[in-house]
Amino acid sequence: MSIEYSKASQYFHLKTPSSSYVIAIKKGRYVEHVLWGSRIEEWSGNNDNLAIDRAFAPNPVEGERTFSLDTLSQECAFPGHGDFRVSTIEILMPDGTLVMEPLYAGHRIYAGKPKLEGLPATWTCDDDEADTLEIDLTDRLYGITITLSYTVWKDRDVIARSTRIANNGIKEVSIRKAMSACVDFADSDYRLLQLSGAHCRERGAITRDLFPGNQGIESRRGASSHQQNPFIALLRPGANETTGEVFGFSLVYSGNFSATVDVDQFNSARTMIGLNPHNFAWRLNPGTSFQTPEVVLSRSGSGLGELSRTLHRLFRDRLCRGVHQYKERPIVINSWEAIYFNFDEKKLLELADEASRLGVELFVLDDGWFGKRDSDTTSLGDWTPDRRKLPNGLRDFSQKIKAKNISFGLWVEPEMVSRNSELFRAHPDWPLQVPGRDFSFGRDQLVLDLSRQEVRDYLFDSLSEVFTEAEPDYVKWDMNRHMTEVYSSRLPSGGQQEVSHRYILGLYELLERLNTAFPNILFESCSGGGGRYDPGMLYYMPQTWASDNIDSLNRAHIQFGTSIVYPASTMSCHVSAAPNHQTGRITSLKSRGEIAMAGTFGYELDVTKIDDADKESIKRQIAKYREIRKTVLWGDLYRLQDPVDLETNAESPFAAWMHVSSDGKSAVVTAVRLQAWPNQAPLMLRLSGLDAQGYYFSTLDGMRYRGDELMSFGMKILFQVETEESVQFELKRVAR
Repeated sequence: MSIEYSKASQYFHLKTPSSSYVIAIKKGRYVEHVLWGSRIEEWSGNNDNLAIDRAFAPNPVEGERTFSLDTLSQECAFPGHGDFRVSTIEILMPDGTLVMEPLYAGHRIYAGKPKLEGLPATWTCDDDEADTLEIDLTDRLYGITITLSYTVWKDRDVIARSTRIANNGIKEVSIRKAMSACVDFADSDYRLLQLSGAHCRERGAITRDLFPGNQGIESRRGASSHQQNPFIALLRPGANETTGEVFGFSLVYSGNFSATVDVDQFNSARTMIGLNPHNFAWRLNPGTSFQTPEVVLSRSGSGLGELSRTLHRLFRDRLCRGVHQYKERPIVINSWEAIYFNFDEKKLLELADEASRLGVELFVLDDGWFGKRDSDTTSLGDWTPDRRKLPNGLRDFSQKIKAKNISFGLWVEPEMVSRNSELFRAHPDWPLQVPGRDFSFGRDQLVLDLSRQEVRDYLFDSLSEVFTEAEPDYVKWDMNRHMTEVYSSRLPSGGQQEVSHRYILGLYELLERLNTAFPNILFESCSGGGGRYDPGMLYYMPQTWASDNIDSLNRAHIQFGTSIVYPASTMSCHVSAAPNHQTGRITSLKSRGEIAMAGTFGYELDVTKIDDADKESIKRQIAKYREIRKTVLWGDLYRLQDPVDLETNAESPFAAWMHVSSDGKSAVVTAVRLQAWPNQAPLMLRLSGLDAQGYYFSTLDGMRYRGDELMSFGMKILFQVETEESVQFELKRVAR
C-alpha cells in the first residue's frame, strides 16, 4: 500500500511516486507532522532530537518541560492548551470556551477513496488507485471527534485531505473555524505564490517572501472570487518552472475561503487552507457531523511546471466527470459581444448562418432571450422566452440553428433575480436580505437564497422546462454579483452565520440534480468571467469562461496564471473584435486567434460585419485549431517564457508556452510579444517535453531538428513586423 503504519513507533508513512509525508502519534496522544519532502523508502521513527526547554512554552504533560504544543509541528491545531499559533479547528464548547483537547483515539487504513457527502471532490475509478488513512481525535469531555482524512494516489504526486467533525456528546456546540488542512513546515525559507487580481484581470501570479506573522489570501464575497483564487504554493528560493521544490494547496470549494501561512517566533511556517472563518459558524447538534471541503496537496521537486502538470492530470482525469470529460470541445461563437441585447430572431439566424459557413461548431445565444430583457435591469428569474425576439419559442429557434449544421447553446444566470421581474413580485422573500435593512444592488440584481429548498426546486423545475424545450448542447451558467445582506428568512438568528456555506451546498445540490437530469449538456461555468474558476465548479462543469476580458495580450497574462493550476481543457478562450471592447486595443486577428488556442476555442464578434479577408483568416484558424485541438486539450503544458518573473514580479516583454500531445508525436508552440520595441532582440526559446533522441519537423521554418537540440539550444523566434504580436508553429515527430 501507499500508506505504511509502524505500530511500534506509532508513525504513518504516506508515499506518492516522488514524495514522502510522515505523521507521528506523539506520546500516544498528539498527531504530529514530521515531514513532507522528497521520497524516502524508510523512516527511522526518531524525531525527538530537537526537544528544547523553551521559556513561555506551556507543557501539557507534567514534568516534561521540553515538550510543548506551542513548538510541536501538528496536523491539526486547537486552542486552549498552550499552542498560541493560529488554530485549525475552533469550536465554542457548552462551557462557553474554545478550550478543547482532541487526543488520538484510533485510525483506519483502507483501499480506495470515500465520497464527501454534499461536496465536490476528486474521485477514483477503483480502489486500486489510492489508499486512505483516517485518524480520529476525540475530546473526551464533550464527545467531539475530529477525523483527519488523507487519500494517497499510488501513481500521482497528490494527497487529498479533509476533516470531519462529529458531535457524539449530549450538548450542542458551535463550530467557529474549520480548516481542511494544516501543514507545519520546519522553516520559513519560502516564497508564497498566489493568484490574485480583479474582474477582467483574474489570476495574476504574484510571489513574496514569507515574513514573521500571519499572511495569506481570502475571499469574503460568497464566491471564490476574481480577486483571489483558492490556491497557494510555497516555493523554495530559486525554484522556477523547471527546477526547485514547490508545494501546492488547491481547495475544492467555490465559496468563502482562507489560505494562510503563519510564521512563528522560531521561523516555522504553519500553512492552512479551508473555509473562511469570517461570518461563519455552524451549530453542531448531538448525533450530527460537519464535513470540510477537500484540499489537494501536491509536491514537485522539479519546479512549478511539474506541479502544474500533476494538477492538470488530476483535475482532468479525476475531478471533471461526465460524457464531456474527454470529448473534444466545440468551437464556439457567442452572441454577447457581437450584438449584446440588441437582437431579434432574424439577426441571430444571420449570425449563426455566417458562423456555420466559417466552420464554427456551436452557436451560443447569450443574455437577452428571456422575459423582457432589453437591459441588465430586468427579468432575471423569469426563464421564459421573449416572444418579441423569439416569436415561436426556444424549441423552434433551436431547431432552426441546428438545421444550419451547428449545435445550439444557451446562456442562463439562475442564481440571481431582478427586482423588476415576475419572480421577485411573486416571492419578494426569496433573495438574501436582512429584515428592516435596504438591499444592496449589483448590476441591478439580487442573490437568490439557494440555502432554501423551495428556491432550488423552482430553479430546477424552471431550468428543466427550458432545457427540455430548447434541447441545448451547451449551457453557459453565469453569476454576476457577490453576496451582501447575507441572511436567510428560513433560519433562526443563531443560524445566520451558516448561510454562506449553506448557499454553496445548495448550489452543489442543484448542479448535481441538473447534471443527472441532463447528462448530455456541456455546462460552462462563468462568474463575470473567471470569478468562480475553482475546482469545486469543475466537478459539475468541465470548463470555465476564463475572463470577461478578451484582449489577447491581457489574456496571455490571465491564461498564464490560470495554467498554474487548471488544465487547458477547462479554460474557455475566445477571439474578440478589434478594437477590443474592454481595453480598446487593436491587435491582429492572427494573434487573437493564436493566443485563444491555449484552451477551448471560440469567437465573440459579429462575423456578419467583417470583411472577406478576415473571414478567410477565421476559416484557416478553425481548420488549424481542429488539427491541434487534441494536443492542446489533452496534452501536457510546458510554460517556456512567463509573462512575469516569479522572483521579482517584474513583467517580461514575452510570453511563450507549448502543448505536447500525450503520445509525444506532436507539439504546438506559441510565443507572444507583449511589449514592442524598435530593434527588439529575438526571443531565444528553449523547448520542453520532447523526446531528446527523437526528430521533429517544424512548421515554423520547414526544418528538421533533434529533440535535444530544441531543448538545450532552442529556437530563435523573430517577430517579422512591428504589428505581429504572436508566432505559433507545430512540431511533428518524424523518422530519422
